[in-house]
Amino acid sequence: MIRPVSVLTLTVLLASCSPSDAPDMVVYGRIWTGDSTQPWTQGVAIRGNRIVALGDRTSLGRLAGSKTTIIDNRSNLVTPGLMDDHTHFFGGGLRLHTVPLRDADTPAEFIRRIGERALATDSGQWVLGGGWDHEQWEGAPLPERAWIDSVSPNNPVFLTRLDGHMGVANSAALRLAGIDRTTRVPAGGEIVRISNGEPAGVFKDAAMSLITEAIPAISSTQLDSALSDAVQHAVSLGLTGVSVVSATWNEVAALHRAVDRNALPIRVVVYLSLNLWREAADSLRVNGPGDLRLRIAGVKGYVDGSLGSTTALFDAPYSDAPRTRGLAVTSWDSLASQAILADSAGLQLAIHAIGDRANGLLLDLLATLDSINGPRDRRARIEHAQHLRPEDIPRFRQLGVIASMQPYHAIDDGRWAEKRIGRARIRTTYAFQSLLQAGATLAFGSDWTVAPLSPVSGLYAAVTRRTLDGLNPEGWVPTQKITLDQALRAYTAANAWATFRERDLGVLRVGALADLTLFDRDLSQVPSDQIMDAAINATIVDGRVVYQAEQEKPATDG
Repeated sequence: MIRPVSVLTLTVLLASCSPSDAPDMVVYGRIWTGDSTQPWTQGVAIRGNRIVALGDRTSLGRLAGSKTTIIDNRSNLVTPGLMDDHTHFFGGGLRLHTVPLRDADTPAEFIRRIGERALATDSGQWVLGGGWDHEQWEGAPLPERAWIDSVSPNNPVFLTRLDGHMGVANSAALRLAGIDRTTRVPAGGEIVRISNGEPAGVFKDAAMSLITEAIPAISSTQLDSALSDAVQHAVSLGLTGVSVVSATWNEVAALHRAVDRNALPIRVVVYLSLNLWREAADSLRVNGPGDLRLRIAGVKGYVDGSLGSTTALFDAPYSDAPRTRGLAVTSWDSLASQAILADSAGLQLAIHAIGDRANGLLLDLLATLDSINGPRDRRARIEHAQHLRPEDIPRFRQLGVIASMQPYHAIDDGRWAEKRIGRARIRTTYAFQSLLQAGATLAFGSDWTVAPLSPVSGLYAAVTRRTLDGLNPEGWVPTQKITLDQALRAYTAANAWATFRERDLGVLRVGALADLTLFDRDLSQVPSDQIMDAAINATIVDGRVVYQAEQEKPATDG
């Protein structure tokens, strides 16, 4: 790893004077405020959980009192608290302790890791996890249940592909789920079969439910533990808030338990599964949306699948699978009716669309909401918005639709996307720059566990578009690269806007909530290929340090 430009210790000092209105904390550094009227400053003064002043070291030093904590990040970057607008947060917490397969770069390594976990698991217990990517393997073969049977004959196994739209099960899992050659394929799904018609073990999109319904439910204790692990992981990466999509009521209950225990140091916005829209609407009517710590905002639905699973829905066939255009994983009539009803109840829509046809259909639907339910500030979101027709890009601004995107996917999928959809269609794939030029709101997240939770990785991906295989040093579809400033806005102000919290979050200004992310270098001054090496010195939420990197004992002075 390239060493940081400067490895500097956070210095915590106590100032010498004590005016009655002194701030509780002052943070120094090279501070990017996100405010176009004052984009850079040297310090932020905080009282309670709000920002009370910004300025240079001299002026803020005069404000400090004897009990003011000074955090000096030297010349390193400080930004508004970074937010992730699209996570499967509980799944991420659970995945931290399951079999890791993301970097299993051969079938042999894939099999070895599963066998290792099976040996450490009691007989009959499920082996879960995933993150595998067959595109890393020579020839890109799909895994088969026979591979897993060879190392786990007694433990049922189900492992999802990194995009979450395909999974592989072994024979023990199929037996428990009652699946054989006669099993019918659910609408919106696919069962991959071998030549004699028997299931090969791979299930796509809606068909995965055939297996997941046989997996024992997660207990409340497991959910609480997963949330705790996920939160600690998030703050260590500089995140001050996340959106949890496709959430369940059990997950919402775990979030409320964490709030009651004062164990939720980050801000969480929840989008329940679309089929729960009635319960979400009832909750909104009776309890309100919540507060700036925990808020139920809306509902999340699905139009199609994913590019890697060849289930993203396109107008034209796949270049490498010409017999398919992808899948509508939800009945369109059902999706449209539920979305319209959810919108009529005041819920914010966040709907997954990846292929160009999926995005076009969804934009058409969103364009009707004003006439059906009346005009309002709805801020509908298209989750992923990955592959767009050129003529659909201006519609995001015209309709006020937010492009909720995950930049890491571009440098991951960019290794093989062209073989899937051809050179012409990739020109408007992950079209960050085109969307911004069209005036769209571009909000960034990770899609964790599909991609790493780290916003640093996302910043690197958006700015460089260098694919993970190192084959695109100037960037994959380089015309869609964006600047660091634009990428930071997508993780801060745009995410605040996308969740109706722009008055309090996303920009460092007087009166805003004191959420900050402190880096170990100035990302604006290092070569873009070194952004990925950045780490987090500290994370501050509500004026409180919720994460601080291990370091030498800080100097203090009273």
